Amino acid sequence: MLACANVVMMATASAPSPIYPLYRERWGLTVTMLTGIFSVYVAGLLGALLTVGSLSDHLGRRPVLVAALLVAATSTAIFWTADGVVSLLFARVVQGIATGTATGALAAGLVDLSPERRPQLGPTTTAVGTSIGMATGAGVVGLLVQSTSRPDVYVFPVLTLTFVVLAAVVLRIPETPAPLAFRLALLRPRVRVPREVRPAFLASIPTLVAGWGVTGLFLSLTPSLVSNVLHVRSGAAGGLSIAALFLANSVGGVWSVRHTARLATLLGAVLLTLGASALAVAIADASLVVYVGGSVVAGLGVGLTFNGSLRAISAVTTVKSRSEVFSAVYVISYAAVSLPALAAGVAAPSWGLETTGYLYVGFVGALSFGAALHAGRSRAYRPMGDPMRTAGECEPRSELTRS
Repeated sequence: MLACANVVMMATASAPSPIYPLYRERWGLTVTMLTGIFSVYVAGLLGALLTVGSLSDHLGRRPVLVAALLVAATSTAIFWTADGVVSLLFARVVQGIATGTATGALAAGLVDLSPERRPQLGPTTTAVGTSIGMATGAGVVGLLVQSTSRPDVYVFPVLTLTFVVLAAVVLRIPETPAPLAFRLALLRPRVRVPREVRPAFLASIPTLVAGWGVTGLFLSLTPSLVSNVLHVRSGAAGGLSIAALFLANSVGGVWSVRHTARLATLLGAVLLTLGASALAVAIADASLVVYVGGSVVAGLGVGLTFNGSLRAISAVTTVKSRSEVFSAVYVISYAAVSLPALAAGVAAPSWGLETTGYLYVGFVGALSFGAALHAGRSRAYRPMGDPMRTAGECEPRSELTRS
């Protein structure tokens, strides 16, 4: 049930993106406005992660998830009745708060419930569920955009009802950690990573930023790039391009299980670099085929790097700090989604969408190349064991905590 909630939450996050061109025509929005609408979602999400992201470590996973699902239902109800840019901004902020509240609890709960002999199952379910949800939301809504001018009146009522049902079902799941003492001071904005987790956490930052930077490109600019730069007039094309990225992301996440966390991260960073290069070529040639091909290669890279990073980090966490640590992971990830996308939205009116697209994929390619070099060299800096391995490959806990 937690895996299902994760998929639906992520599907809701990507569902508005294919509708952006319709919103643009309906209410005369600019590219800057659209990227701003996307960025306020991340602002709400980061605000929630920084304040209530670790709350499930103290109150329990169940009450936090129920509250987050009900807030998500509120956000989709606002989308359903939106009548302009103000409504979209408000809906996106509320949606971000819901996602940020749920993210740490969902990731931690899935790890809590993983069998002892398969500790990688929780991180893999989180990573693959995230990408499947994103692909489903963008793909289904992209197809609806092709067949109706008002896909929002079909999508958002269904999502609202789904969240209400999920909240009722989550009330019946078993609680995993014993709740800790709660203090109001816990709600102060902060990012905290326990000392024993920091080597694995810091080693994962370059690949997290590279992978989620690609995600920001697709969720904020791809529908506009496909329509205005690649000159594809099909309403479904933007959403299906996003879906291609996230479906490949899912495959990459499953594929990573066959490798150590270190090798998955290195291979994923290389594929991200190649995918970004293909996207640049696609923009230059106005080729949708090459753009989709680059989307698939980049998506495989995102799935490999994200899953590898989550496995490396979860291998050195404990149940008492797990939600807090995963919240910190998502603070880095969503900052990487939003800040480049916001910069691109500001630059597009002056430099043009095509030039902005080149700069964005160039930024992602350079970051991915640097992440690949970092992942390849990082062994030299960890003589006392390898946090980039899976739990089954790690040194005993006593060795890890001495660092």
